[in-house]
Amino acid sequence: MAHIVILGAGIGGMPMAYELRSLLGPAEHITVVSNCATFHFVPSNPWVAVNWRKRAAIELEIAPCLARKGIAFDGVGAKRLRPERNEVELDDGRVLAYDFLVIATGPKLAFDEIPGLGPKGHTQSVCQIDHAVMAGQAWDRFVSAPGPVVVGAAQGASCFGPAYEFAFIMDTDLRRRKIRDRVPMTFVTSEPYVGHLGLAGVGDSKTMLESALRERHIKWICNARILAVEEGKMLVAEHDENGAVKKQHELPFVYSMVLPAFKGIDAVFGIDGLTNPRGFIVVDEHQRNPVFKNVYAVGVCVAIPPVEVTPVPTGAPKTGYMIESMVTATAHNIAAQLKGLQPDARATWNAICLADFGDGGIAFVALPQIPPRNVNWYAQGKWVHVAKLVFEKYFMRKMKKGMSEPIYEKYALKALGILRLKEK
Repeated sequence: MAHIVILGAGIGGMPMAYELRSLLGPAEHITVVSNCATFHFVPSNPWVAVNWRKRAAIELEIAPCLARKGIAFDGVGAKRLRPERNEVELDDGRVLAYDFLVIATGPKLAFDEIPGLGPKGHTQSVCQIDHAVMAGQAWDRFVSAPGPVVVGAAQGASCFGPAYEFAFIMDTDLRRRKIRDRVPMTFVTSEPYVGHLGLAGVGDSKTMLESALRERHIKWICNARILAVEEGKMLVAEHDENGAVKKQHELPFVYSMVLPAFKGIDAVFGIDGLTNPRGFIVVDEHQRNPVFKNVYAVGVCVAIPPVEVTPVPTGAPKTGYMIESMVTATAHNIAAQLKGLQPDARATWNAICLADFGDGGIAFVALPQIPPRNVNWYAQGKWVHVAKLVFEKYFMRKMKKGMSEPIYEKYALKALGILRLKEK
């Protein structure tokens, strides 16, 4: 019996465990390791941050869900990976041996790279559920004494969608409270233009998102590098297309949410042959590390080069559909290795994004995610907000019941395909 260890129990790790169990059956031993006892549907965090959604609605206890499928769970967390020994050292000093390892940890949030950034500094975050709850508490205080808002994504960020979403969700909430006129808003981003999204744009995302910001009276600064954040003040350098500083901004704020750059977690950072300089896991076309042949990686922790060079550094996002395809390919490749065969499955790396605006939204489909693309489609409307709520429901149901079905293909692509046909 082989022992397969999965590091991480998020949007990559949980489906990974279910797909492996479905594909391999009960013969192999599977253990999921996490430093958190609960699973959270991260795409709903922006709603939590304005108190439209309660934490309990997007949270599940991990151990009971996995136990129903005969999957072990260890909630201590990983201290250090030792791939040369096929071992994971846990935070309590225990050592977990494995035959195969799947790294699905997500990122470490690099708030420390900018003075004053993050929940321990002067800005909020929607990257983790704890951060989103804190942001919601700060939002309650803010709406009782409103003022300027600064929202966006820092240099090196690779996840831009939630920044746009949160800007529009805040705008919607403020309008419903009839205090929008008291809140000047500025969107700050390292993207070279609005709607770049770390993907060199999807369809007409530039025009559509610029129009959405303009319609909601949200000013923007692109090619922005955040120098520092002080209490009530953000210092920003705006660069030109050649990367030279063209203007310095001192932006006052009463409330701010900024997405940070990502890096690899401490447990894997700096392991020669496993990670790149930022600590992301290096993989081949089969999601397998080229040095440690029994180590795979899926999700945000995977090293993917930027789609293009930009004046201020930006990264490429790893969307849910891409992660799902990584999971499926990895499960089949581990199954092949267990049979003495070579891995041959490859992830599709497609992107589907439902960008919620609170009272509407935009859907993007990029197949594949990295240009040139076979499909470069987008649509907008109030249905996007509803679609994201429905998708959250299906995903949480999948995690609770341990379903291994490809939810993006079954629900998201089908729904978007029907809508596209209706347009024609």
